[in-house]
Amino acid sequence: MLAVTVPAGAVVVVAVALLGEVPWLGGFLGHGLGSSASFGGWGAVGWAVASGVCGSSGLIAFYAGVAAAPITVVAPVAALVSAVLPVGAAIADGERLTATMVAGALLCLAAIVLVSMPPTRRRRLDAGRPGGSQSTGDPHGTSQHGAASRLRGLGYGVAAGAGFGLFFLFLKNAGQSGVLWPVAVSRTAGTLVAFGIALATRTRPWRRRGGAGAIALISGAVDAAANVCYVLATRAGLFGLAVVITSLYPGVTVLLARVLLGERMCWWQRAGLLLAALGVVMVIA
Repeated sequence: MLAVTVPAGAVVVVAVALLGEVPWLGGFLGHGLGSSASFGGWGAVGWAVASGVCGSSGLIAFYAGVAAAPITVVAPVAALVSAVLPVGAAIADGERLTATMVAGALLCLAAIVLVSMPPTRRRRLDAGRPGGSQSTGDPHGTSQHGAASRLRGLGYGVAAGAGFGLFFLFLKNAGQSGVLWPVAVSRTAGTLVAFGIALATRTRPWRRRGGAGAIALISGAVDAAANVCYVLATRAGLFGLAVVITSLYPGVTVLLARVLLGERMCWWQRAGLLLAALGVVMVIA
């Protein structure tokens, strides 16, 4: 579905950016966006292209990791790396935070890990059932397989998190001179990567029937709008804090799953949401 969601977001942002070029609409669309209709030169275009490539690559690594390794390893590692990498770059670039901001950011990082960990599946307790001992298998083989699977999950999580983190960093650099066009270029570059992977793997996601295609289109449009909001946040305040707060998106996903789908939350996810709320209050106080 990546080959559907990313192009959908690109179409939306490119359309809005083109409307911003219309004289009588430019002032309305550009209100609060700064020089939203500006490419910012070839340097900004390069940063935008790099952000799109890294973002799509990170998503591919994440989906591949979820398919090949435990999501309980992939998701928290990806979320943590995606926040720590750009925050480290921001600190190295000279951003200075107060003690309260640092404490709030640390709470947010802990919250990212907690809310990203899905409920673990209950192990089958067959010890008291006839033949139950046969389901345990070879403990050494199972342990080795589990260790290898977790190691793969760690690798996929780091790769995905690095892609997401570089996406945040590069898109921030691209958005120094504008908002809409850098995001549009980034999404277009990500579209080319998604299409390339789809063609290489001989998948045809656009042939899917039913409501999946419409959901993917809506998801892409909402994701593109979130990218615009992120660029606005980096232009309005500290980049490191903007990344940390943006990386709390798993918490919103958990809340929506609870409210809309009726899914249950584990105690560590509830704790993560509480830590996220406290951390955000400390960051913006």
